[in-house]
Amino acid sequence: HPFQALVTGIITAITNIGIHVLIIAHLTAGMVNLTRHDKEKYFLTASGEKQLFPSLLDPSSRDLSVVIPAYNEELRMPVMLDEAMEFLEKRQKQTPSFTYEVIVVDDGSKDKTTEVALRYTKKYGAEKVRVLTLVKNRGKGGAVRMGTLSSRGKLILMADADGATRFSDIEKVEAGLKNLSLGPENLAISCGSRAHLERVAVAQRSVFRTFLMYGFHFLVWFFCVRGIRDTQCGFKLFTREAALKTFSCLHVERWAFDVELLYIAQCFKVPIAEVAVNWTEIEGSKLVPFWSWLQMGRDLIFIRLRYITGAWKLQSPLKTD
Repeated sequence: HPFQALVTGIITAITNIGIHVLIIAHLTAGMVNLTRHDKEKYFLTASGEKQLFPSLLDPSSRDLSVVIPAYNEELRMPVMLDEAMEFLEKRQKQTPSFTYEVIVVDDGSKDKTTEVALRYTKKYGAEKVRVLTLVKNRGKGGAVRMGTLSSRGKLILMADADGATRFSDIEKVEAGLKNLSLGPENLAISCGSRAHLERVAVAQRSVFRTFLMYGFHFLVWFFCVRGIRDTQCGFKLFTREAALKTFSCLHVERWAFDVELLYIAQCFKVPIAEVAVNWTEIEGSKLVPFWSWLQMGRDLIFIRLRYITGAWKLQSPLKTD
């Protein structure tokens, strides 16, 4: 019958496409990239002296590390850094025992991001502000990972350079972390979330962008992460142990890295809190709506397929080069 032949043809075509996607996902799977160029192993002090970055494998020596990935952020970053430093300095005055560091990771910028960040090193000293300049662009996930692997904090906050999230909302994600049951391994992640703002965002966005947003949310839910409404907010707080456990396994270095990070965390049964934070759209986003969403959609599908096929494996924390 013609109808049966049509159905059989469609099923065969879908099966063939699925097999090809599976093969492509497996064959194109890259390995965890923890290597760094010699220049990326050092930071500059206020006097311009080179010093070696520590390792995430070392014991913590600060209460908090703030990791800020920055790509061509010479214009937007100062506002965020001023706000962050004001908050952190105020906390230190109120609680003298509190120690912190800020690590700005210049992700191969073409502008003066490093020079701008180094002004803060000169102002506050390298014990408080360090700049890690990557030789070439890795992507946001790669930049966050390199900064995290170089941090000294008991807690590690990743925060975007555009200042879209109010920095004082760190108190909210800290509270979210404290409400979790950490267990003997001290594993926990507290994610800032914009999910409560979704209704307003939908009202302000075009139908096409809204469609892309919901499509992305569905792919995240279907393939990777369930129970977290906003995986992409760039304001996440990790215990040092959770950061080591997750970032050591991370493969995706571009926009979808948050999803893989949370997927890894859920595979390891790391407790995760999702906490509403204040968020404002800041002009100058590096995200190109259609192509970035398309790339993220592909990455989401490939993340799951690569773990299913064994191309990627969850592993114990590795030593970095």
